[in-house]
Amino acid sequence: MAPSATETLTSTLHTLNLRPEADKPKSAPKGTSAEPAGKRNKPRWFSETAKDGDAYPYERYLPFFDADLKLPPLEPFEHIDPGHQALQDPAPRAFLDGAEVDDLTPEFGSEVEGIQLHELDARGRQQLALYVAQRGVVVFRDQDFADQSPEWMINDWCSFFGRPHIHPCSGAPKGYPEFHLVYRDSKAVFNYETDTHLTSSVVHSDVTYEQQPPGLTALFLFDSPASGGDTGYYDQRAAYKHLSPSFRGYLETLQVVHSGVEQAEFSRRGNRGGIVKREPVENVHPLVRRHPVTGEKALFVNPQFSRSIVGLKKEESDAILGLLYAHIKAGSDFQVRLRHRPRSVILWDNRITAHTAIVDFAAGGARRHGARLTPQAERPFL
Repeated sequence: MAPSATETLTSTLHTLNLRPEADKPKSAPKGTSAEPAGKRNKPRWFSETAKDGDAYPYERYLPFFDADLKLPPLEPFEHIDPGHQALQDPAPRAFLDGAEVDDLTPEFGSEVEGIQLHELDARGRQQLALYVAQRGVVVFRDQDFADQSPEWMINDWCSFFGRPHIHPCSGAPKGYPEFHLVYRDSKAVFNYETDTHLTSSVVHSDVTYEQQPPGLTALFLFDSPASGGDTGYYDQRAAYKHLSPSFRGYLETLQVVHSGVEQAEFSRRGNRGGIVKREPVENVHPLVRRHPVTGEKALFVNPQFSRSIVGLKKEESDAILGLLYAHIKAGSDFQVRLRHRPRSVILWDNRITAHTAIVDFAAGGARRHGARLTPQAERPFL
């Protein structure tokens, strides 16, 4: 059983600047560098620079499991994606002016340097929503995002893109349940990770069991190993397009049951932090969904939450879902693996993108600690 929050969080919380002093560039005499060549001004994870006795600067964001928090069922709401406004913009990528953009593949995944997400105005955020919908997943480097207050992250940033989702089972910083935390170190694992399979990969889209699953999602790490702990992303649009036209046509007639029951029962057995903040739900979604802004079609199945195809016998349903899961996971021509360099923010569109954490650092006992902001979007449709 995973350690309890009390066992894990024993240190006193501090009011801290969220950017470690060790990460700030050091001044040096003219013509010299404060660090060896190739490492000049390079941000570091806290675990790379910490000395015995150093206070962890992101302690306020460690997982807290509130057993007293009981949430009512989620109510439907109207969602209008901000990317719609960018479609009418004469310069829909103006927010990238002056930025350096590296497309990781022709159609999927990009890396951006030279802009600050927290400085974007409403127009810039609308353009961002469209851009991420088009590219699927985008990593923004050298961000001051984690330096902003948690209130800003939730009420200003996340709320702009949809209704902030509170995960029914995960840990969150005390007082901020809208954060979904990912955490693993040598003593604690607070995510759905087991060592009972040949690989740690669990390809999924987030909380698809909700009636209105997430749209534009943000993930950023506070601390991570010097290497490893990356995230793999999968383009569900390309996975759909790679199928034969006749098979695509059949899949478009199908609906799938998505369930949160197994995840909740996993927590009730004492895993994660042993809490269930909201009773689990099941919802039926189309197997193929359409993006509300771009109009593109994408597969909308994942082995973590998809359970069965409505109207098919078990063997038929299992055969089709198994084929699709294997196809998505094996499609190296529509995947990217993104490295979580310090002060990076990864944004992806959860409607058209699947992902998995890559737990290749566990043997060394290193810490991987991050947060996800998860705005709910519209109900899936075709």
